[in-house]
Formats: sequence, C-alpha cells, structure tokens
Amino acid sequence: MDSQKYETLSSLFEVVASLERKWANEWNQQNNLGFSKSHILLLDLLSKEGPKRPSAIAERLKVTTGGVTVLTTKLIKGGLIEKTQNSADRRAAQIAITPEGEKILEESRAQVTAMVNSMFGMLSMDEIQTLHTIFEKCLISGNGYQNKEE
Repeated sequence: MDSQKYETLSSLFEVVASLERKWANEWNQQNNLGFSKSHILLLDLLSKEGPKRPSAIAERLKVTTGGVTVLTTKLIKGGLIEKTQNSADRRAAQIAITPEGEKILEESRAQVTAMVNSMFGMLSMDEIQTLHTIFEKCLISGNGYQNKEE
C-alpha cells in the first residue's frame, strides 16, 4: 500500500471512530428508555422478521451468542421479548418480541430518527445511498484485507 493511501485510510479510521463516539454520545443523551442501541436493534430485527434462534440473532447483529444472552436477559426481564419453542423443532428455543416490546420499539423510533437526522440530515439522498453502499461493502468484504488493484 502506498503512503498516500495509508495516510488517507488512517484518517478515515479516525473519522469513523469519532463518528461512532458521537453516535454513542447522542444516543446516551437522547435515550430515555434505558436500553442500548443493541437492544433496540434486536427488537427491530424481531419485529421485522419474526422469532429467531439466538444463533441467528448473533449472526445478524454481529455479536457472539454470549452477547445475545446478555442482550436478551434484560429484555426478557422487562417483558419486551420472550423465549418460545420452535414449532418445527421443539428442542430449539426462539426469541420473539412481545406487544410491550413493540411499544418500546415504536417509542425508540422517534429518538433514532432525531439522532440520525442530527448526524446525517445534511446529506443528500444520493450521498446517503453512496455511504450506505460503501459501509455495506466494507462489512461484507471486511473479513480479510485483499486489494486486487495493487
């Protein structure tokens, strides 16, 4: 990798790290529900796609199954999700959102919308789509660095 590309990527890393810190700070300032971003992402996943096995949740949220256990414990205690049996395989547990979880998710959407608007509202639709495409590409191919252009 040439030095200019290295410097540019290092600078990008700093910007992304700063953006993540800003995102976390914004969430912590605006969040009055008492749940982390990961809790809300889990509720959103279950709301959109229905009951999931813990391993499927871990894969989608890019966390370990132990991480899923930590996330689900608080949500189960709060009555926002429940463990159910898979109708096809009674040995397999699934996690499902409850009506109370749907209510909390709906409340969180206003907070998420305000936060996203404050951080990205100045971007055009084209810029947002480009950013989304770039981040998605980084996530998909980020399992091992291979640059075929060099």
